[in-house]
Amino acid sequence: MNSSILVVVIASGVAYGTPLLYAALGELLAERAGVLNLGVEGMMLVGAVMGFWAVQNVGGPGRTTLFLAVVVAALAGAMIALLFAFLVITLRANQIVSGLALTIFAGAAGLSSYLGNDFGLADSPAEHQFEPVDPFGLADMPILGPILFGQTWLVYASWVFVIVIALYLARTRPGLNVRAVGESPQTADAMGISVAAYRYAHVIAGGALAGIGGACFTLALTPQWVDGITGGAGWIAIALVIFAFWRPELCLVGAYFFGAFQALPFTLQARGVTVAPELFQALPYVMTIVVLVIVSSGIAKRRLGAPGALGVPFVREER
Repeated sequence: MNSSILVVVIASGVAYGTPLLYAALGELLAERAGVLNLGVEGMMLVGAVMGFWAVQNVGGPGRTTLFLAVVVAALAGAMIALLFAFLVITLRANQIVSGLALTIFAGAAGLSSYLGNDFGLADSPAEHQFEPVDPFGLADMPILGPILFGQTWLVYASWVFVIVIALYLARTRPGLNVRAVGESPQTADAMGISVAAYRYAHVIAGGALAGIGGACFTLALTPQWVDGITGGAGWIAIALVIFAFWRPELCLVGAYFFGAFQALPFTLQARGVTVAPELFQALPYVMTIVVLVIVSSGIAKRRLGAPGALGVPFVREER
């Protein structure tokens, strides 16, 4: 039963959806603060290459090395996010143009490719990689075993992030403050909330999560470095936030939905089913376009719950 195609696809969807989930959670934090970050793909690629560099060069036991590699990936993503935050918050540059420019700067033909070539990372298998674990001894349970209990620590950590971020936004004062910043920064400022500080903090935190999402590729899914290894996952993550109505728990469902589409061609090929892989590989991007078209109107945005000041620079009024 555990080898049925549906179970395999769902279990693979959880694995392939995990980097999307990390990136989407990071984008959600930024957008809740009113910042539209289109540089997620670049942040993921920089996190992927630096995480892989760390696992190749940091000595020590495998678990320690992998943990440090994830930290390095998060820091790399955060540094790129800091540059983006400076442009759009301090300099009040156009968020769409800045995000696109950042993706070009850090993307497959930019900084990440340069770092990969300069460090000589191509064509080298990872020294260590995240393997599926069975912490509760339930991986052999019918149906749910391989889906829930045969995953890597990166998957389990992502569930913790979903819970923490959901509680943070709904149950804590800083979380309510950041939602106020995203809805009406002028009102938040009048209440004594530092709009710039909240936006900086959440954009940087979002970049760190995007960096971890990138590291999922080089440390777990395909433990090696290849230029453009994320394959557009950052763009899917941006659409996923809209698809999830800016809610962390729905980001999890949506990420696994898109992840299943990505995993489906590999599952079918392993079972001897001859299907053009390009068809299924294109489906996530088709869904992305559909979602973006649906929410393109102002009425749809309001009904779906988009932050009121999303993408709008904040200019503090003189008092």
